[in-house]
Amino acid sequence: MAHPALKSKLEADVEIQAPPEQFFQMLVSYKLRDVQHTCNDKIQRCDLQQGEWGKVGTIIDWSYVHDGETKVAKDVIEVMDPDKHLITFRVIEGDVLKEHKSFSLSLQASPEISSSGSIVHLTLEYERLHDGIAHPETLLQLLADLTKDIDAHLPQPN
Repeated sequence: MAHPALKSKLEADVEIQAPPEQFFQMLVSYKLRDVQHTCNDKIQRCDLQQGEWGKVGTIIDWSYVHDGETKVAKDVIEVMDPDKHLITFRVIEGDVLKEHKSFSLSLQASPEISSSGSIVHLTLEYERLHDGIAHPETLLQLLADLTKDIDAHLPQPN
């Protein structure tokens, strides 16, 4: 039985220049593989393993740098909502599952009221294997930094 104290959620908001549609399209299209060129200090590989870019059930294989170490993850797209500019990935294999029973990441881009940009809401939901495992704040920071790197790579509105 799951220990309720081991289930947690971390959230962060990242302000970007791109409109929600543009950021979301980057995440759901074949262009996601370009993220390794945009942020090669953080992402070393992003390969379509099974399915089609931007479809629920698609499996993506990642190699990334976290806390100075190269790590791997295999994610499945669980939620894809173009109207809400929301995508959720669930990790099904990889380094993060050495310390977590379950791990998922959601990104949702919403219009920024005071500009033509967006706010990207990042959510990590996870269950640690035991109390001795730290919450993945550095992973959340990595994702926030990646979001900014992706935004910097997108064509900026005039």
